[in-house]
Amino acid sequence: MERRTENKIVMVVRRTRLDELIVRFNTEDQARFYVEHLGADFSDYQEEDRIYKTAVHFAEKSLSHHGRVQVIDRSFIPNFIFGSHDTVVAVGQDGLVANVLKYLNGQLLIGVNPDPKRWEGVLLPFTVSDLNRIILEVFAQKRPIVDVTMAKAKLNTGETLYAVNDLFIGPRSHTSARYTIHVGERSEYHSSSGIIVSTGLGSTGWFRSILSGATGILSTLSGQTIDFNESHGLAWNADYLYFSVREPWPSKTSKAEITFGNVTHAQPLILVSQMPENGIIFSDGIESDFIQFNAGTEARISVAQRKGHLVT
Repeated sequence: MERRTENKIVMVVRRTRLDELIVRFNTEDQARFYVEHLGADFSDYQEEDRIYKTAVHFAEKSLSHHGRVQVIDRSFIPNFIFGSHDTVVAVGQDGLVANVLKYLNGQLLIGVNPDPKRWEGVLLPFTVSDLNRIILEVFAQKRPIVDVTMAKAKLNTGETLYAVNDLFIGPRSHTSARYTIHVGERSEYHSSSGIIVSTGLGSTGWFRSILSGATGILSTLSGQTIDFNESHGLAWNADYLYFSVREPWPSKTSKAEITFGNVTHAQPLILVSQMPENGIIFSDGIESDFIQFNAGTEARISVAQRKGHLVT
């Protein structure tokens, strides 16, 4: 088979739910027994697996006509070194796109929906059948590109973590996060369930959930219908972030006045941990992808200088 170019294409894939069950129970038969014993439909796991792996097969076959294809599981992404001119294709759900995008530095990312009947795919505008056309247009620089603002957490230990959707700063388990928060000239000591910092891309996810809960409480207590969700949505390339403190606890030693606001280039969010252990910062809902945030550690949360680049 002749390929049209020597351009490198990195195709990122993920395990299916069936794959995860087999890892847990060793065989598909044992996984079936466990699921059906609980009264669930095992055929749904099998169907999802079949459709996904068929999509991956045809995506790789299609892309191989146009460049050198390397397939990599998303679990290797944190340690994978992308070439500066690589084109990246993520075949999976929206979360896979977000998880890959934060590890890129200038490379273009194409999101492919392997199962449109199952996944909504806000970040997956293309199907496998589109790839022959889309990859050629990307190589010819004829596809529109959307810039995506990212959040950045930089510690005084030298560690850095990026987020495409959101950052969580708080305790590893269901305990209180204890820290000092600094926003501009204001600062106070907090005891809370942690802090969520959301980007424009993430404003329809965890951030929207936070707003829904807050407005529901306000609506019930005031007896009036309140809806802030639509007015507080952010563009994907917005040059600021939102932060929200979860369940702040006012007491003799802790306050709850700085609970919500913007993070900009000029005004970062500064947090100093007072948790002796189990303090963490993770991004985009991937709890295994974290950095420690324990006593004495200072985290500077800011708008990242680098941006993600999504093909649309």
